[in-house]
Amino acid sequence: MSRIQQIFEQKKQRVLNVYFTAGFPALNDTLPIMQSLAAAGADLIEIGMPYSDPLADGVVIQESSSKALANGMSISILFEQLKLARKDAALQSTGIILMGYMNPVLQYGFEKFCADAAAVGVDGLILPDLPEYEFEKEYGAIIKKYGLDFIFLVTPETTPERVRHLDALSSGFIYAVSSSATTGGATDFAAVDIYLERLHKMNLKNPILVGFGIKDKSSFNAAVKFTNGAIIGTAFIKALADSKDIQQTTFSFIKPIISV
Repeated sequence: MSRIQQIFEQKKQRVLNVYFTAGFPALNDTLPIMQSLAAAGADLIEIGMPYSDPLADGVVIQESSSKALANGMSISILFEQLKLARKDAALQSTGIILMGYMNPVLQYGFEKFCADAAAVGVDGLILPDLPEYEFEKEYGAIIKKYGLDFIFLVTPETTPERVRHLDALSSGFIYAVSSSATTGGATDFAAVDIYLERLHKMNLKNPILVGFGIKDKSSFNAAVKFTNGAIIGTAFIKALADSKDIQQTTFSFIKPIISV
């Protein structure tokens, strides 16, 4: 059982996954942000690998990606930073996921990327532009070879048949996009309840985390009504952009969300 699977086995509900962009606001903020998130109570940490053309991301995350690239962030530097992550007590039981796009990963070398990711304690990958047929034909075996979970995304428009197919291919969890918009847009959870309830009733193999539009305790509570948890990204990036103290900003952001 992978670390991500263990987290869901232990907690089952209200799992919180927080996204931030590596190298933002400053190049060397990656590890301090991770440490602060783990200490504040995040169950999973999703680290965005900055890319010049992030198709699924909204303006806020795009801007953070541009700033991180300008700061000099690269996959190689990120792996150097992550070498120390698992030495932090709070991070030893926290799930670590890398989210990014295929172009820079292929430039790095796909198998080398998976090997290096596993070596520094990464648990899973989200690569939204990796088609499932290429995953099945070539890349899935490499990902599995290095013990990494792979998370596919589904949307309200994904057919039940394809949802089941992606669920069969995925490990860790299924990323349920709350709408077909990019990240950071407003989400009316009353309108997506039917979609999330439908996924819930499918009794999928993997737990479900919902992302896009979750920003605070109210939206988190709405998101987890029919799912195992939620993913927050844009709202946390905004908080970091205005931060003078990463640890204090992170605690002030996370604690109200996870309080019962």
